[in-house]
Amino acid sequence: MTAGAVLVDGRPRPKSHRLAGGEELTVELPEARELQAVELSLTIVHEDEHLIVVDKPAGLVVHPAGPDERPTLAHGLLALGAAGGDPDRPGIVHRLDRDTSGLLVVARSEEAYESLTRAIRDREVERRYLALVVGEPRSRTGRITAPIGRDRRDRTRRSLDTETPRDAVTWFELRERLGRRTLLEVRLETGRTHQIRVHLEAIGLPVSGDPVYGVAGDLDLGRQFLHAHRLRFTHPLTGETLDLSSPLPVDLEAALDRARTA
Repeated sequence: MTAGAVLVDGRPRPKSHRLAGGEELTVELPEARELQAVELSLTIVHEDEHLIVVDKPAGLVVHPAGPDERPTLAHGLLALGAAGGDPDRPGIVHRLDRDTSGLLVVARSEEAYESLTRAIRDREVERRYLALVVGEPRSRTGRITAPIGRDRRDRTRRSLDTETPRDAVTWFELRERLGRRTLLEVRLETGRTHQIRVHLEAIGLPVSGDPVYGVAGDLDLGRQFLHAHRLRFTHPLTGETLDLSSPLPVDLEAALDRARTA
């Protein structure tokens, strides 16, 4: 809420103002802003009348949140005909963190939105990621089962130490050993906020470059080495099996090369 939006007896007060009792409070709510379509340069991996699969670049926020007025992926998707669900998040059935790149499926109708949402909920959409971690797993494959929620002490983080746990399951498989680092393929069974990053940190395999849960600045990375490289699901309207992939972006490919020669 902006400064001056709360008035005490008709006048703005500092945030630390203590009420004595009997004052009249006035709360001025900001005007709701309708999401506007914005033409963005986006890589479309698949497109038909029912849905779009976009290859999201790192640094692009999926949908508006808070006072930031910069265009988000949602603004660009609206220009591409995304529809269904929350008008502020048109067609969006799952998300990627701002600095995670890769594949995202988006609906173009309410029918497609409801079908895709159900498929995500029923774990029928296969979402695979490539993650470079610092450390080496104890086994070539593994399943991490640990509920996640807002951290008890830091509300901006997710963690296993939480008062609001939600079931979370992550699978991983070793793709390449790189000295003290390891390239993993990770598959989401559930889709909690920051799930992969939190789960890998919890088993002692922090994500390279991750400034919150991993090793910030590792390999000169400016963001976490996490890329949604494969998406496989049954088309909700045609029944066709879609199996789509995305190559590593230039920054992650370069970091991987540095890891191989470190």
